[in-house]
Amino acid sequence: GLATAWRLQTMQPGSRVCLLEKEPEVGRHQSGHNSGVLHCGLYYKPGSTKAILAVRGIRQMVEFCREAGIAHEVCGKLVVACNDAELERLRKLEERGRQNGLEGIEFLGREAMLEREPNVGGIAALRVPQEGIVDYPAVCSELKRRITANGGDVQTGARVTRFKQRGGEWIATTSKGEFAGRYLVNCAGLHCDRVAGLAGEKRETRIVPFRGEYYKLVEGSKGLVRHLIYPVPDPQFPFLGVHFTRLIHGGTEAGPNAVLAFAREGYRKTDVNVRDLWDAVTYPGLWRFVAKYPRMTALELWQSFSKRRFCKALQKLVPSIRVTDIEPGGAGVRAQAMAREGDLIQDFCLIQRPAALHVLNAPSPAATASLAIGEEIVR
Repeated sequence: GLATAWRLQTMQPGSRVCLLEKEPEVGRHQSGHNSGVLHCGLYYKPGSTKAILAVRGIRQMVEFCREAGIAHEVCGKLVVACNDAELERLRKLEERGRQNGLEGIEFLGREAMLEREPNVGGIAALRVPQEGIVDYPAVCSELKRRITANGGDVQTGARVTRFKQRGGEWIATTSKGEFAGRYLVNCAGLHCDRVAGLAGEKRETRIVPFRGEYYKLVEGSKGLVRHLIYPVPDPQFPFLGVHFTRLIHGGTEAGPNAVLAFAREGYRKTDVNVRDLWDAVTYPGLWRFVAKYPRMTALELWQSFSKRRFCKALQKLVPSIRVTDIEPGGAGVRAQAMAREGDLIQDFCLIQRPAALHVLNAPSPAATASLAIGEEIVR
């Protein structure tokens, strides 16, 4: 949303832009609860919107951070294969990365892996030098500063409760009063399907909130990981799996898992929103998803409640890690759209109408690609 507002100002000078944010400050949800990784587009299907915007977006985001003095580092990552089946998929991943235009990808054998990550497991790895880490809350604050400096209006604490069209304008009723505009852009993240519904759209897909829980390495164990260590994706499962991420302001996170959250903003197990929970459990897509992935669903739930099981999953990438090396960290909730058939929507989903545009699916790497997504929306 912030990136789109700023792009509107820079690409269409003179535009009158009003951004409505329901929270007291910007970046309180997906943008402030993600792992802080700069994703360069390795995993995504060549030619997909997600792949194109991720590749373009990381270059724009790095340049933006460099220009604004925002903390970031292009440190690279290793994608690790632990067996022969994963090795075959790693080779295909290497080819996909090259098709997507990634630069400097390097296949590493066991010895070369250990030079970069002395504690890593596995038999081979792909080095992806363009990946990095960044302070996304600082990016949000800078975007807000630029929007207001350009004459834009950023209204915080303005929860939208209703839309109506009158005299060729959208009228948004909010907790801070009414706001009018000729064109509506819906970038409501965890609530994008509901906001689209307020504007008259049928909710054909649904945001089903999956919480991703992290552990972090304790002070004396931070040397176990130098940069970013990721697994080879398993095509049998819809989520990537746990990995290690060094944070821009220090420390290393390990995770996340993927469990159904009982609230769209449910960052703790005890967070429950009856409306959100009812919305999820009455959606046929959720139960079809569980039926497709029963083993994964059970394992992810087990990992959520068992530190020992979580640690065992991490040992696939770093065998020497022990339960005593990790402590509870933060959590985020994915704004992931799901179809009625039980499939996760993999690509970004932008729906255009005569006087509106709705972003109905923008999970990772949407933060990395946000400037490119905003550019695409304006076009």
